[in-house]
Amino acid sequence: MWIQDYNPFGNTYVSALIAALPVIFFLLALTLFKMKGMIASLLTLIISLFISVALFQMPFTKAIAAVVHGIANGLWPIGYIIIMAVWLYKIAVKTGKFDVIRSSIANISRDQRLQVLLIGFSFNAFLEGAAGFGVPIAISAALLAQLGFHPLKAAMLCLIANAASGAFGAIGIPVIVGAQMGNLEALELSRTLALILPFISFIVPFLLVFILDKWKGVKETFPALLVVSGVYTVLQTVTMMFVGPELANILSALASMAALAVFLKTWEPKTIYRENAEEDIGIQENHSLKEVVSAWSPFYILTGMIAIWSLPAFKDLFTEGGILQKTTMLLPIPGLDGQVVKVPPIAGAEAPLAAIFKLDFISATGTAILIACLITVVLSRNMNVKQGFKGLGDTLKELKVPIITICLIMGFANLANYAGLSSSIGLALAKTGDMFPLLSPVLGWIGVFITGSVVSSNALFGNLQVVTGVQIGTSSSLLLAANTSGGVMAKLISPQSIAIATASVNETGQESTLLRMTIKYSLLLLVIIAAWTYLLSLFGI
Repeated sequence: MWIQDYNPFGNTYVSALIAALPVIFFLLALTLFKMKGMIASLLTLIISLFISVALFQMPFTKAIAAVVHGIANGLWPIGYIIIMAVWLYKIAVKTGKFDVIRSSIANISRDQRLQVLLIGFSFNAFLEGAAGFGVPIAISAALLAQLGFHPLKAAMLCLIANAASGAFGAIGIPVIVGAQMGNLEALELSRTLALILPFISFIVPFLLVFILDKWKGVKETFPALLVVSGVYTVLQTVTMMFVGPELANILSALASMAALAVFLKTWEPKTIYRENAEEDIGIQENHSLKEVVSAWSPFYILTGMIAIWSLPAFKDLFTEGGILQKTTMLLPIPGLDGQVVKVPPIAGAEAPLAAIFKLDFISATGTAILIACLITVVLSRNMNVKQGFKGLGDTLKELKVPIITICLIMGFANLANYAGLSSSIGLALAKTGDMFPLLSPVLGWIGVFITGSVVSSNALFGNLQVVTGVQIGTSSSLLLAANTSGGVMAKLISPQSIAIATASVNETGQESTLLRMTIKYSLLLLVIIAAWTYLLSLFGI
């Protein structure tokens, strides 16, 4: 057994600074040194191994086990999901379905400012709510790139759009986990988030158009922006307040997409904006309703499969006593499972950390996407099964480097958790006393940047937020909401998100460029969240 030591240097701030060195190096590697993502990830992992073993005194064998566990999680389920999502997109392209999709979107509007609202914002939010785990970025960025957007800009826009929906990914799991950490009802935390996130949701569409076409674009598309932002924000807020986190993305995304499509039948901007002004945007081929419905069928099927996989009755099939329980393998990591102990105030009491690798062959989200791919291939008249699997082989070759990058990042993230590096940073921030509500979202931001997941960040820092809230007399619900909200802003630039985004638009190796394009927006939104959280705390909310 090894007990985590969050302050090996006898000074909370010095220990936190040392613990933060891998994160600082990774940011500098991508922004200042302009390294490729895989090289930066590998060096970050090596640095974190040295700090964990030599300075935080983590046994070497346990550190290696933590890295292996993280790499395994990078392959399954994350790598599995990404491969399946990109394969589905490639099937749509190779069967000609995407040509019809492109025409159908262009016939709604050839203006890329409006296309980014339809696909980059609303459709992205829908996929985030239904699946999460990289699916919305992989699919939406690829769609925008095929619609004529510069690939890296398409990726950036989809990352920024995720700021409106990231808290409620995969049927609201981040909020549900956050509530569990604070012994709250999910609806209570959801209602507190309704005091913070709707403003972000409302301004994100405006920000996307501003990035594309500055104030001129905002002015020319203002009525459409009001439709999208208004419908999405109002419905998301109502859902958060009265229903809960599970449907907060799905209902608002579908409603905003439908409202914009209907609105654009009777309104269009004065000028048509295209990134490439010389691009031929002549009248697109008209397709019958049957052709359009058929072209979108891969995504209908995907939605249906994910909806089934999200049903409690389906999930119950894989729990203890369920008829499909044996299809899920729970593999303890030797030398790590139950061998690392977290202590207060990170935990309520001393508690060993579990280290279980879950190999869920059927219940994994990737399998839902796999089935959607197979159904799409079988139903496609101009693609046979052999051609479909050739597309899978091509996808595997293209994603080899991104998947390795993600695995290295997950290795570092898992090591930072088990070695106590993340907790050391969190404890230093918690010592700021009455100013902590201002920094509470920053803690969530750091958690997601390291782990790549709002769920993981809430699991990592949820108890610390609650304990600190009790000490300074601030609402635990507010601090958990701040941890969640701040964490969402880090999804825009987390290494996993960046790697997925570059892979989806065939720009692997350009991670540093994409990070530099996106980081200022992540920090701007974080500052807004932090300032607003602090004001809410002053009013005793």
